[in-house]
Amino acid sequence: MRLILALAFAAGPAFAGVPEAVNDHILPMTARFSEAAENLSTSAKNDCTANALQDDFQAAFDAWMGISYLRIGPVEQDGRALAIQFWPDTRGLVPRTVARLIADKDAAAQTTKQFADVSIAGRGFAALERVLFEPEFSAYAPDSYTCTLAQAMSADLAQMADAIAKEWRDEYAQTVTSAGDAGNTTFLTKSEAAQALYTTLTTGIELNADQRLGRPLGTFDRPRPTRAEAYRSGRSLRNVILSLESLHGFAQALADGPTPQIDVGFDIALQTARDLDDPIFAGVADPQGRLQVEILQQKIKALLPAIANEVGVPLGVSAGFNATDGD
Repeated sequence: MRLILALAFAAGPAFAGVPEAVNDHILPMTARFSEAAENLSTSAKNDCTANALQDDFQAAFDAWMGISYLRIGPVEQDGRALAIQFWPDTRGLVPRTVARLIADKDAAAQTTKQFADVSIAGRGFAALERVLFEPEFSAYAPDSYTCTLAQAMSADLAQMADAIAKEWRDEYAQTVTSAGDAGNTTFLTKSEAAQALYTTLTTGIELNADQRLGRPLGTFDRPRPTRAEAYRSGRSLRNVILSLESLHGFAQALADGPTPQIDVGFDIALQTARDLDDPIFAGVADPQGRLQVEILQQKIKALLPAIANEVGVPLGVSAGFNATDGD
């Protein structure tokens, strides 16, 4: 049963958007991810071949982009965020781990419980993308170990997505919205909860600019197009667009008021992204293509002052430490 959190009427100005952000954005988006991941797992049970799973993989990845920046609470619990999408993979661990699992016919793929103990580099979207889209692996037969592995990866994703949705709905939503109440040892004040959500919002913006775009951009002399997120499945730009769309909704909910600067900023950034005819950022190796990606990066970074004005100031908070610091 969906938890109803009717606390807005009692909230002060520095907390007003927090229940809305939880009820109107986070809970629906976590439920959407759980449903999409379950659909992927169900499809894998019926037909685990690469061609049969690619569409459901894309749909589940789409849903993950709606909450991938939500690096607090259940998404971070037990290292789920990295297990769901181990990226950036700065040491090339994913291809080595996937290759080893297949070469060894690792028995961990036989049950979801065992597979949860596999290295995070062998789990989640990054590993499954290798299996489904990498020619070295994707031409597997229905009765092969790789097919079993695809089923295990899909079931593991579904299990994590289900846990995230349930824990947000049944526990963590109340933890956030009851910030400052007696007995709440996670958020001792309302300001702490507001700060946590605001930092999540600004971190999501920075991740798109600095990592999803910054990593393939590299430097002018050494562009790195193959460092783009999920380029094998053709969705590097798609991830940026979907993340920005979700972040826009999150910002509107958390602001709990008019957001004209934010709305204009997101409209410009999203239109710039949609006009970019470079789905995997391959064009960063060309000066003109690179310029277009740099312009998009600038439009995304330009969102931060608007978010500070229309979300941070009303909440009485500012950007703080984020989960990607030190990457």
